[in-house]
Amino acid sequence: MTTIPSRRRSPLKFFLLVFALSLPFLLAGPLVGYQLVPGVPVTALIVVFCPAIAAIILVYRESKTAGVRDLLKRSFDYKRIEAKIWYAPILLLMPGVTILSYGWMRWMGVQLPIPQVPVVATLAMSLSVFILALGEELGWSGYAIDPMQDRWGALPASIMLGLVWAIWHIVPLVQVHRSPAWIAWWCLGTVAARVIMVWLYNNTGKSVFAMAVFHTTINLTWQLFPIHGSYWDPRVNGLIMELTAIVVAVVWAPADINRLGAAEQ
Repeated sequence: MTTIPSRRRSPLKFFLLVFALSLPFLLAGPLVGYQLVPGVPVTALIVVFCPAIAAIILVYRESKTAGVRDLLKRSFDYKRIEAKIWYAPILLLMPGVTILSYGWMRWMGVQLPIPQVPVVATLAMSLSVFILALGEELGWSGYAIDPMQDRWGALPASIMLGLVWAIWHIVPLVQVHRSPAWIAWWCLGTVAARVIMVWLYNNTGKSVFAMAVFHTTINLTWQLFPIHGSYWDPRVNGLIMELTAIVVAVVWAPADINRLGAAEQ
């Protein structure tokens, strides 16, 4: 366990450091121009690790090497997930949302190709995307969310963190020529996703591993939507995610979403 209580951590310092670390790579995006996959600048390979780097820097200042070691161990803290039933929403919620999005768009008359899911390539992509997800979630979930929950409660904290998370992505989205409307709808779905993630986090013993896996399913299902996400519609996805987040907030709050969980950071 880390030696510094979460309530003594400063989310504001963390957010400022994340943006400061990200800025040089965000500015380099237009100069490089190359996209890792459609819709993702190659500079994102480095930017996605800025939340983890910021968390490591701040944890080291707070509790030295022991704190950093404990933070990194949370990458695979799956033992915190005592009720294995929670693997169902962790693994299946985003595929379900994606299937609903696909069906909704077909019902609206959008001509969509049949999705292609090559097994070997998908498994390889899952591993790489999981590593990238850890680069974010060691910061967002491993460092920032607990002090925010301590101060404001889970639902307000999840919305605030979701807004920061969305804003952090805006520059890369502009760089790949997304329209303002596209970005706005994407941000709606992103904030909703973070509400769902905090609900899962609090019910899986505050497992960062669980959040990295769920984060992986978000990016993986987007890339598998035909073709490499080129037909993916943030309006449809955003509305479904928002409805899901509302159900979570209404049906389970405050008993679950506002439950801080048994595991202490």
